[in-house]
Amino acid sequence: MSVPTTARFRSAAVRLRAVATRACWLLAVVLAWPSTALTESYDPDGEPRPAPEAEVELPAFPRSENLVPFTVSATTNNQFLIDSASLSVGSDGVTRYVLVIVSPSGARNVSYEGMKCATGERRLYALGRSDETWARARNDRWVRITNSTLNRHHAALFSEYFCPITVVQQTPEQMLETLRRGGHAALRVRP
Repeated sequence: MSVPTTARFRSAAVRLRAVATRACWLLAVVLAWPSTALTESYDPDGEPRPAPEAEVELPAFPRSENLVPFTVSATTNNQFLIDSASLSVGSDGVTRYVLVIVSPSGARNVSYEGMKCATGERRLYALGRSDETWARARNDRWVRITNSTLNRHHAALFSEYFCPITVVQQTPEQMLETLRRGGHAALRVRP
């Protein structure tokens, strides 16, 4: 006994409709699922993330004759210095420098860092070893600069030397002159 042709078409149409419905649901789920590219290129607030920074080349280890002191606070006994040979401003707008902190007992902390004036962030690239070599930092993410007692030197570099509010991005030469003068002229109180 043979099934009429219209019944066969109806049966095929029902199966096709079921497959199409499943395909639509699957497509809806895939489209609703966050894509990896979307989550990697946008932060949780939906703002676009900047392109990843290229691998930064580490500078030569600082020499004493290139160190320029700067004032952080009258309440600290540590000495803070910037290696003038390492100070640069990249095409990405990042100011990079070697920071040397010397304690009253003579202990030295040496680090290679970056600072973004536009966003008020800093990044640690590497730490200096006693044999005058570099160890790349394990945690090298950009972090917000805060004016806390522990990191006051970063806040001072940001607001008084490298990124004063009224000044557009400076050249390394201008930044060195600002360090030597003890702060940016625009921040000085005039009598």
